[in-house]
Formats: sequence, C-alpha cells, structure tokens
Amino acid sequence: MQVWPGQAYPLGATYDGAGTNFAVFSETAERIELCLLHEDGSETAVELRESDAFVRHAYLPGVMPGQRYGFRAHGPYEPERGHRCNSAKLLLDPYAKAVSGEIGWGEAVYGYRFGRPEKRNDMDSAPHMMTSVVVNPYFDWGDDRPPRTDYHRTVIYEAHVKGLTMLHPALPEEVRGTYAGLAHPAVIEHLTELGVTAIELMPVHQFVNDHRLVDAGLANYWGYNTIGFFAPHNAYASWGDRGQQVLEFKSAVRALHAAGIEVILDVVYNHTAEGNHLGPTLSFRGLDNASYYRLADDPRYYMDTTGTGNSLLMRSPHVLQLIMDSLRYWVTEMHVDGFRFDLAATLARQFHEVDRLSSFFDLVQQDPVVSQVKLIAEPWDVGEGGYQVGNFPPLWAEWNGKFRDTSRDLWRGQPATLAEFGSRLTGSSDLYQGDGRRPLASINFVTCHDGFTLHDLVAYNDKHNEANGEHNQDGEGHNRSWNCGAEGESDDAGVLDLRERQMRNFIATLMVSQGVPMLSHGDEFARTQYGNNNAYCQDSELSWVRWPDADGESSARARRILAFTRSLVWLRRDHPVFRRRRFFHGRPVQGTHDDLSDIAWFTPEGDEMRDTDWQAAHARSLTVFLNGGAISEPGPRGEPVVDDSFLLMFNAHDQPLDFVVPVDHGRQWQVVVETARPDGVTAGPKVQAGDRLTVRDRSLTVLQRPA
Repeated sequence: MQVWPGQAYPLGATYDGAGTNFAVFSETAERIELCLLHEDGSETAVELRESDAFVRHAYLPGVMPGQRYGFRAHGPYEPERGHRCNSAKLLLDPYAKAVSGEIGWGEAVYGYRFGRPEKRNDMDSAPHMMTSVVVNPYFDWGDDRPPRTDYHRTVIYEAHVKGLTMLHPALPEEVRGTYAGLAHPAVIEHLTELGVTAIELMPVHQFVNDHRLVDAGLANYWGYNTIGFFAPHNAYASWGDRGQQVLEFKSAVRALHAAGIEVILDVVYNHTAEGNHLGPTLSFRGLDNASYYRLADDPRYYMDTTGTGNSLLMRSPHVLQLIMDSLRYWVTEMHVDGFRFDLAATLARQFHEVDRLSSFFDLVQQDPVVSQVKLIAEPWDVGEGGYQVGNFPPLWAEWNGKFRDTSRDLWRGQPATLAEFGSRLTGSSDLYQGDGRRPLASINFVTCHDGFTLHDLVAYNDKHNEANGEHNQDGEGHNRSWNCGAEGESDDAGVLDLRERQMRNFIATLMVSQGVPMLSHGDEFARTQYGNNNAYCQDSELSWVRWPDADGESSARARRILAFTRSLVWLRRDHPVFRRRRFFHGRPVQGTHDDLSDIAWFTPEGDEMRDTDWQAAHARSLTVFLNGGAISEPGPRGEPVVDDSFLLMFNAHDQPLDFVVPVDHGRQWQVVVETARPDGVTAGPKVQAGDRLTVRDRSLTVLQRPA
C-alpha cells in the first residue's frame, strides 16, 4: 500500500477522486494508527508518521468512498493525570462524515475492567464498534438555493425525523422513519399547507444509544447523545450507511428548499456520548481526553454542566475548531439554514461562569458563513447560573422559556399574571430590547419535545413516565399544566370541550404574539404521549406522531385542531401587525397611517388599563388593540406598511365576561376568531364601538378592522 505524507488540513477523511487524505488531532498520543477495516473483520494498520501542530496525517492513493476506518491511539493511560489513551480501542474519527453500524455494548468498548475501574482494559473493541466511513463529497444540488426567510416571516416546526414519518399512512414502508420519508411529497404538502416556513430537526448528528437504555429495552430516541458532529445519523437512512446517508440527507434538504422550507438543526455541542469517567471509550476520550473535556480538580473525573456526565472544554482551541468546522460544514456542504443549540449556556462557559464574551461567541460573530444563518439558543443548562434567558449576544435568537411559562399560567388561571403576559405577548422587550435586539429574538413556544404535548398539557396535572423505567422520577415535576377536571383520558363531554378550547387558546396566543412562533410536531392535531413528559427513551408509537385517520371522535377533534392551526398560522402570515420587526412604542408613531397609539390595553369594561389593573391578583382578562396603521418599520423597498387593526379579547376567567368594544379606536369591527367555537375561525358578527360582546370563559376572541 502506498502511503504519501498528505496534509494536516482539512481534518478527517477527504476524498479527492483518486485517494483519501486522513488527518486527526491528538496532543497526548505518542503514535496514531489509521486502521482500514475489511469485510472479513480484519484490518490494515497504517501509522500516521507525519505530524504538524499535533495533527497526524497521511494520504492513501486508491482509498475510495465506502471504505470503513478508525484510529488507534498509542500513548499514556494515566487517568489520574487526565490521559486515557488505549490502543486496544478502535476510535471513531471526530471529523467522520459518515458512520457505519452501531455499538455492540459490552466490556470491550470500555477503557477499564468492569468492577475494577482502576484497572486498564486491553480487550479489542473493534468487533463491537461502529466505524467511520470515507464519503464522496460530490452531489448535484442543481439550482438549490436557501430560502433565506426573514425572521419576521418565519414559523418554525420542531420535528423528529423518525417520529414525524414513521406512521404516516401515505409513505411507503421502506422510507418511514428516514430522511427520504421527510422529503416525501405527502410530508412536504402537510408542512406547506400548515404554513410553516422552517423545520427544526431534533438531533441528526450521529448519536449513540446508551448502554443502560439498550439493556432496558429502550433507546436514546431524542438523540441528544452525539458522537459524530459531521455525520448524519445512520439509523435515519433508507439507502444504506456506507455514505449513502449523506446523499439521502442532502436530497431531503433539496426537496424541502424547493418547497420554500428552511432546515434548522438541533445541535448538541455541549457534551458527547462518552459520558462520565465510567463511560465508554469511543473517540475523543481515547484520542486526547484532556484536550476535549472539562476535567475536575481531580482529573480522573469530569465537570458536568449538562447532566450527561461530561462537558466539552470550551476554552480549548481544538474544541472550538471542531465546533466551527462542523457548523460551516453543515451550512456549506449540507445546505442547512440554521442551528438551535442545545443547552447553549454551556457553550459560554469558557471558564466557570456563563460569559457572553466567551471565545465561542466571538468566533461565531466574525465567521462569514455561520454568522449569516439562523442561530437559536436554548439559553440554559443545569450548571450554576445556567438560566440565561435574555442574556445571549445580539446575533442570537433564544427559546423564550418565559413565554411558555407565562402563557401556561394565564390560561390555567394563575393570579397576577397579566403584567408579565403583556410583555410576552409583545415580544419580551424586557429581555431583548436593552442589547439592541428586536422581538424576533424571541422564539415563542408553548410546547416542545421536552415536556407535555399540547394535548397532554390540558389533560394531565402530573407526569406519567412509568414506561421510562425510572419509577416516574425522571422528567419535570412542575409543568404548569391543568387537566381541565379529569386526569388523563376522559369521556366527559364538558371536560373534552374545555380541553379542546384550551388547545385553541394556546395556538391562537402563540400566533398573535410578537416574536417567532414554534410549533411542536403533532400538536397541530392534538397528539398525546399519555402523560409522559420525558419520552427521550421511547422509540415507539408512544412518541411517534399518529396521523389522524377518517373515523372516530379523536380523529374528528384532530381534524378540527389541524384546521384551526392552519387558519391561525395563515392569519399571522397575512398580517404584518402580528409579526412586527420592532418593539411597540406605546404611543402614536409620527408619519404612520393614523394618530392612534400603535398598541393600547383595556379592561373588559373598555377603560384603558392602569397600574392597579395590571397588578390586581384577580385580573385574568384584558383587551389588546393592535394598530395596523401605526407600523413603524418600512417594507422591503422602504415603502410604508399598512395593515388591518385587531382587538384581542382574552378571558382566562372561569366565567363568561361581557367585553366593551373600546371607543375611539375604530367604529366597526368583525369577529374573525373565537376559540370558544369548535371550528374557532369564523366570519362572525359585526360590532360597533361601545357594544358589549360576550366572551366565553377561558377563551380568546379576535376582532378585525380593515385598514
């Protein structure tokens, strides 16, 4: 076999049409072998003799796409000093573009002996390991162009590749649960008819099913357990896992783009699947443990701000390079349109505290590729001071957990919520205005993958996670949920009516609020997980989306909720007053269409709200005037933006209330949304200023006045 010196960059395996360049970083290893794996289980070892700045490299002519490979690191195994090299362990390439197979769990993939963690384990892990794969980077993107949807026009749909497609009746069996299923016309048609502009995919980076879960007959369904930051997860591929998964993923992105739908990836750069000091040796740990992970004062152990056993070392230049190289790869080579960063507060922990001036944010800000796509933070982790909603830098949007909590509190009837609800409804200026950000920094959501579904939010007071095998101890215990009078499944017509009304309330609130709305897959037709609010390990029909069929009351309810959701999404898309790019002024805006304030707040009696009205513990109702004639931001060509005006009448009380239509804000209005109605959307009665309009208990009525 010919072995040429090759190049130290790019890292990973790079095929050029005639052969493959291999490059891997390790400051700790004394010697690294590249192992080419054969179908009979044998391997050919090639020592990487060339080294530049701790990157070992070689070029092998004739090594083609589909070739499986791994590394073996010869060096110190001294856990007390933070070093865990062990040449008996076949290691994944941290820059692998594809991964083949899965882990066969057993003692061989661990660096220590079971029952004797201080003793090194020299069992060969190769027969039990997934392997890296050389891929062909060439793909015909045709005329693919990123949709580049502005934030103010964005509606995000959070989805799981397998969960969304596994039970879809229109999909052939062979593509269910795969990237090809995601690109199927039936799925894309659903998304476009719903009106979403971006699909946010739960982790598709190669992840690992934990040993503990596999032994329990479960799986790491959600996928927040990454081992390969460049490789599409191979279990979601229908075409094969010797590099075909890369082509299949690209094909899915191309199909979604053709429909005008952006692809945002939920990414997990805060930890890896190798876990704590008792975890397996799969890649980073065996190559250079101390360079990749935050170690404790005793280097045998790991700092953990993620709740998973380890945290990546965010002050390491090699970790930062890995993350930035990965982000750029997914944008430039895989054509994705943005990222949602899981437990993003950990990425800001350059030392101990969360620091918005950390090196990671500096690198993102100046990067000409990554800085131009959508960047969304989950602005918390489990470490000290980890709740950072509102504290990310100006380039970033954030999952607004306060919007979720306040919306839930209002509709379940919690006292003294109006003041904060008003802030959340109008884009959370208290969180985002001070650092130059706009309402679009707020990613608004009521539900997401983590927690109750929308149906379960109104059907359960308590979590029911027994199926997870942790004695119902896992998952959040304080969900701000309300079961509407009965826990779980019910045949009480009154309870079912109230639950459906509450679901409409949440969907409508989400869609009329300033910021960027995010729906969780299946909520648009009231899917249930039967009270399981932590279905991370449930790769089954419990967590897969059950698409509504033609028969049964539950299907009729699903179709009603779906029709309502579509209507509200399109109402929002049609009216810029619900998706302003700047915060409200709370006063008339000079040079706009009329002399009324851009927003006004009223009691149900039609009087303007005073401080005492906002703070009254019993107050759960108000009217909001949104002035479509006072939108201060211009259109894309500098033209004035003039829209219809709207009145939003919120009644979160448990009794119907008569609302007075405010005077001096429009003479005639038409009811266009009533969450009290089963269909929810209607060309309802016309009312005059000063009229009284009955708004049913726990419902929202929306009135429209043409511009």
